[in-house]
Amino acid sequence: MAMGQRKKLKAVIGVVRGITSVIKSISTKSNSKFRVEVLRATARNSSSVPSDKRIAAILSFGDGARHTACGCIEALMDRLHGTKDALVALKCLFTIHSIITKGSFILRDQLSFYPSFGGRNFLNLSEFRDGSGPQAWELSSWVRWYAGAIEQNLMVSRFLGHDLYSSSFSSKNEKDKQEKVFTFLSADLLEETDILVDFIEVICDAPDSLHLQKNDLVYEIVRLVAEDYRLVQREVFVRVGELGNRLTSLSFSELTRFMGALQRVENCKGKLGVLFVNRARNDALWDLIKGTRIKIAARMEEMGETKLLMATGMEENSSESTQFSQRIGEFESWVQFDSDPEEPLEWNRVQSITFGGMS
Repeated sequence: MAMGQRKKLKAVIGVVRGITSVIKSISTKSNSKFRVEVLRATARNSSSVPSDKRIAAILSFGDGARHTACGCIEALMDRLHGTKDALVALKCLFTIHSIITKGSFILRDQLSFYPSFGGRNFLNLSEFRDGSGPQAWELSSWVRWYAGAIEQNLMVSRFLGHDLYSSSFSSKNEKDKQEKVFTFLSADLLEETDILVDFIEVICDAPDSLHLQKNDLVYEIVRLVAEDYRLVQREVFVRVGELGNRLTSLSFSELTRFMGALQRVENCKGKLGVLFVNRARNDALWDLIKGTRIKIAARMEEMGETKLLMATGMEENSSESTQFSQRIGEFESWVQFDSDPEEPLEWNRVQSITFGGMS
């Protein structure tokens, strides 16, 4: 059979399987309308992006009661964990990401706490493999990466106490966030900076098969992640700026931690430029990071010199103390009580000891 015929046959089989899945979903009482809409949005018949109409149908389940939103998320997760097809998995993840970016609070809330309080790797796709062909194998690496990026997005939102996309374009909301950051302890700001940098590193760890961005679905996925990255940059910018204003109050270990976080971000710069082709570049952030690293280095050098002087002073004091102890030892060597109690003490010899030139 020719290659072209095989591809056509595979496409036909995909369509048949998709239709069969929908029919099975409708005919099974336990599979409700949620599963039907999820199957339509994540059909395996093509590599195209789920249409706006299909995504809107999924998002509409967040406009009703909580149990409706819960049913939608359960159906979506069942579909994700029940497939071995890389394209289907990517479509499920794209739908989940769409919920994060455009879904109602109740829908995002159900997603964030699925299955119970979420957690690292809760999508459970770190070992996903589709061995049906070379391209499917390459797409599998995008499934694993994309799942990790979505998990990190949800973790960051829980840690910061607000969704990255919550009123993200409101200037008032941004001002409120900045003012809130100003009240945080430095230790809290450092911890938040670390987890934001973790997110950047996960994004930076994208597969090397960037040529697959020619695939419409992969292209849209990268576009959505680029928006995540842009929002994370804004969060990092505020925290780096605030911590930069507090350098004189940070301890040496805090400065070391801060410097390490900034170094980690800079290590990602090259890969991020290749991945996003200068989208969400934000030169202001890179300039701030560079300038802050210089200030941290100067502050650490200043503190290091102070520590060195203190250590030198302690050594000098220790030397003087040692000399004094040696003199006391000499004094004690002179004052010896004879075993014979009737033998008189040699007071003259004791009195002849001098300390610092004084008798």
